[in-house]
Amino acid sequence: MSVSYNKLWKMLIDRKMSHIELQRAAEVAPNTMTKIRRDQPVNLAILDRMCRVLGCDFGDIVEHVDNLE
Repeated sequence: MSVSYNKLWKMLIDRKMSHIELQRAAEVAPNTMTKIRRDQPVNLAILDRMCRVLGCDFGDIVEHVDNLE
């Protein structure tokens, strides 16, 4: 399974919010933010907290990407 968090990064830029601000507001561990930066899957509960802080839905911050290699 491959995921992309490009939508999250674009949203943070649009809102002039740093990933550290999001990390603190959503109470996300630094190692989890590293997973997100590397486009690795994370727990839905974490994504839920991020969505609550950002006022959005899962599909607004993450998307499934097919790797057809």
